[in-house]
Amino acid sequence: MAVLPVDLEHYRSVFISDVHLGTRGSRAEFLADFLRRVRCDKLYLVGDIVDGWRLRKSWYWDAFHDEVLRLILKAARNGTEVVYIPGNHDEMFRAWLPMGLEIGGIKLREDAVHETADGRRFLVMHGDAFDSVVRYARFLAILGDHAYTASLAVNRWVNLVRRRMGLPYRSLSAWLKRQVKGAVMAIDRFETALAAEALRRGVDGVVCGHIHHAEMREIGGVLYVNDGDWVESCTALVEHEDGRLELIDWAERNRLSFLAGRSTARPAARNEGPAPAIVPA
Repeated sequence: MAVLPVDLEHYRSVFISDVHLGTRGSRAEFLADFLRRVRCDKLYLVGDIVDGWRLRKSWYWDAFHDEVLRLILKAARNGTEVVYIPGNHDEMFRAWLPMGLEIGGIKLREDAVHETADGRRFLVMHGDAFDSVVRYARFLAILGDHAYTASLAVNRWVNLVRRRMGLPYRSLSAWLKRQVKGAVMAIDRFETALAAEALRRGVDGVVCGHIHHAEMREIGGVLYVNDGDWVESCTALVEHEDGRLELIDWAERNRLSFLAGRSTARPAARNEGPAPAIVPA
């Protein structure tokens, strides 16, 4: 194996989801920073990478959104096995699944089974099929998406006030999810349903996204892992060379500020250091 530069981290596998490229809420600049500084043998894109729901209504796409796609394609060209599992927001790609397409070295799959270095098998899927609102009440799902987008806008103003008061950043929508009993129960039902599906398929665990809630816990004898999102928490699931799984909070680890203004300049190349918009909190 080639020796990596000291600023790069190598993992056996990386799982990311819910980037929502095409929306102002996407922290594409943070994900670009992550992708520049990480190498892996296998990369799973676990749904909602591109937000087709939002792009059909309005177009938002900056240089960092381009950079994320460029870095993913570059990884595929350089030998990383890239598997793209569409979610509900990028469901337009699901029409291509029966064709078994591979685009730019990226394999499109409905779901996948990943085997870790220590022999455990994990079902990898976005998870929206186990969200009753998405499955049976699409209107409510779209309404909820609008409410979520609005909460992100309010979140910025709330945290500007918190910063002036010397208080740390806090995700408003994540806080609301924890406070509203119905939301907590819905998350629990979702996690239990995914764990049950993993048990039904005879695997050791499940890796999913969809609900923007990073989590790793054992449920009913299987390991449930949600890799989070790149809108609020900026988290990824990584597999180390020995098979150990770890959830990484990239923003927390690197003290990246969610309140910094976004630069419209072209993102810096890897050897030029971090892009201008990525600053310490």
